[in-house]
Amino acid sequence: MTDIVKEEQKITKDNPREVSRRWLLLKIGAFFNVVVGVAIAVPVVRYLFGAVRRDGAYDSWISLGPVNAFPLGETRLATYENPYRDPWDGATDNTACWVRHISASTFQVFAINCAHLGCPVRWFPQSGLFMCPCHGGVYYSDGSRASGPPERGLFEYNYKVVNNDLRIKAGHTPTLSNQAGLRILNNVSRKGCGSCAG
Repeated sequence: MTDIVKEEQKITKDNPREVSRRWLLLKIGAFFNVVVGVAIAVPVVRYLFGAVRRDGAYDSWISLGPVNAFPLGETRLATYENPYRDPWDGATDNTACWVRHISASTFQVFAINCAHLGCPVRWFPQSGLFMCPCHGGVYYSDGSRASGPPERGLFEYNYKVVNNDLRIKAGHTPTLSNQAGLRILNNVSRKGCGSCAG
């Protein structure tokens, strides 16, 4: 047995072009390590640099359709294709929102997600309320909180009308992190909420 090992070492030392089993297995193992390393590194690098590559998608103005598709005084469900997408997203690219047509050129476009935990809210025209089926959140037609666990009103998209076409600033769902602001309602004074003496 020791003669075979000595003979193998002698062949390797004498002729460097000779391929031994150890050398071959070492190269195959190194190759597989490189393949696994690349397979792990590619998603990590895409994650780290994905936001840099797609920065313009967050500033996209997406068309919801012509203004006359949203009758005056009514609230309608609209969908748009999210500009920040991947090929495997499929039907989840289609994002819904509620469009309220207030006057000739004034709209409110609400995210479909409840401000409590993100469940999709539904519009009930009979009562003029948005209602969340998950935990009972209720919102008035202007998106302000009516009752239930949500502590604030529905999140709103920025919108503009261009050539009789309603567009929203899409690419991300509006949340407190990108829409932090205080809305003062018409019936609430600046000194207090009406129930306090301030």
